[in-house]
Amino acid sequence: MADRDTLIRDYTSGPVARQLLGFAWPFMLSNLLQTAYNLTDMVVVGQFVGPAGLSAVGIGADLIHMYTFVCMGFCNAGQVLISQYIGLKDRGAVSRIVGAMFTFILGLSLAISALGLIFADRLMGWLNVPPEALGYCRSYTVCCTAGLFFLVGYVLVAAILRGMGESKRPMVFIIIASVLNVVLDIVFVSQGMGPFGAALATVIAQGVSFVLCVGYLWRRRGSLGFEFAPKYLRPGREDLGKLLKLGVPMSIQSCAINVSMLFVSRCINVYGVTVSAVTSVGNKLSTVASIICQALSQSGATLVGQNFAARKFDRVARALGTAVAVGLAFTAGLSAVMIAAPEGVFALFDDDPAVLAMSHSYVLIAVLNFFGYALRGPSTALCNGMGFPVMNFILGILDGVVMRIGLCVLLARTFGMGVMGYWLGGALAGYTFFLVMCPYFLSGKWKKRAPPAAA
Repeated sequence: MADRDTLIRDYTSGPVARQLLGFAWPFMLSNLLQTAYNLTDMVVVGQFVGPAGLSAVGIGADLIHMYTFVCMGFCNAGQVLISQYIGLKDRGAVSRIVGAMFTFILGLSLAISALGLIFADRLMGWLNVPPEALGYCRSYTVCCTAGLFFLVGYVLVAAILRGMGESKRPMVFIIIASVLNVVLDIVFVSQGMGPFGAALATVIAQGVSFVLCVGYLWRRRGSLGFEFAPKYLRPGREDLGKLLKLGVPMSIQSCAINVSMLFVSRCINVYGVTVSAVTSVGNKLSTVASIICQALSQSGATLVGQNFAARKFDRVARALGTAVAVGLAFTAGLSAVMIAAPEGVFALFDDDPAVLAMSHSYVLIAVLNFFGYALRGPSTALCNGMGFPVMNFILGILDGVVMRIGLCVLLARTFGMGVMGYWLGGALAGYTFFLVMCPYFLSGKWKKRAPPAAA
C-alpha cells in the first residue's frame, strides 16, 4: 500500500473497512488524549476554583475554538488537496501544497492572535460573562490567544500527515503533549494560578507537540520531497488559489457555526454562573462523543478524497457506511452512561449541589448531541473529501445561522422555554449536515463532480 521510504499511504485499493479503522484508531486515541487533557482543565479548575472557574474555562474555550477553527478550515482544505493529489499520483503537487499551507496558515494564526488580544475585553463584554467568572475568563482567553500559533501549528502538521495517510505519528506527539498538559495543569492550578494556569499548561503542551511534529517532518523531508527552504515556503499562485478556494468556504462554515455557538453562550450566560457552568460541562461532554466521531470524519475524509479523485465510488460508499455504523455504536454507549448516572458524570467536574441538580435537565440534550456527532462525522467526511466549497458554505450558514440561532431564538424566546430552548436548539442544529448530505449522497449527484485537485 505504500513504499517504506515514503510518508504517503495509498488507500485506493484493499479492504475499505480495515483501512478506515486502521487509519482511524490512532486518531481515536489522539482524540481521547486531547479530550482527556481538555477535560483535565475543567476537572482541575472545577475542583480548585468552583463554578466560576468552570464557567470561565468553558466560555474561554469556545472563543479559542472559534479562532482555531478559522485556521482549521484551511488545514482541512490542505488535507483534502493532499489526499486528492495522492489519488491522482501527483507527488510533486503534494510538496507544493504543503509549502503553501505552512506559509499561509501560520501567518493567519498570528494575525488572528493579534486581533484577539486587541479586542479581548470587548469580546468578554459581548459574551455576557458572569461577573464572578470575568477575571478568570479574561486571563484564560488572553493566554490561549497569545499562544494560538502553537495551537494552530500542531493542527496544521497533523492535517498534512492525515492527508498523506499517516495517523500514528501525530498520536505519539499528542501522547507526549497530553501527559505534559495534565502534569502542568495540576501543578499550575493547585498553586493558585487558576484558569490562567490551565491555559498556560495547554499552550506549553501544544507548543512542545508542534515542535516535535515539525522536527519529524524535517527528518522525513526526503520521503516527502519537501524542504523547509524559501523556495518551498513561497506558495505559487495556483496552489494558493486552490487552498483559498477550498479553505475560505470551510473557514466560513466553521466560523458561522462557532459564532452561532458563542451567540447561544452569550444568551445562556445571563441566566447566571450555575447555568453557565452546567453548559460548559455539557459542551465538554459533547467532546467525548468526538473521540471516535471526529476520528472517523478525519480518516474518512482522506479515504473519500483519494477514492473520489480515483473515481472509485463504491469504496467511498463503503467507507461512509463503516463510519456511520461505528459512530452510532459508540454514541449509544455514551448515551446509556449519561442516562443512568447524570449526577455522577457531572460530579467529575464539580460537586456543587446546584450544578448536580440541573444535570438531570441536561440528559436529553447530551444524548441528542452525542448522536448528532455520530451522524455529522460521515457527512463532513463526504463533503470535505470531495472538496465541495459551495456545499461547505451552504452547510455553515444553515447550521450556524438558520438552524442554531433560528431554533434557539424560536424555542427559548417565542415558545418561552428559556435555557432549555437554547440547549435544545443547539443540539438539534447538529443534525443539519446529515439532513443535507444524506439525501445528496443517495441521489448520486456527487459522482458527477470533478475533484478540485484535478482542475
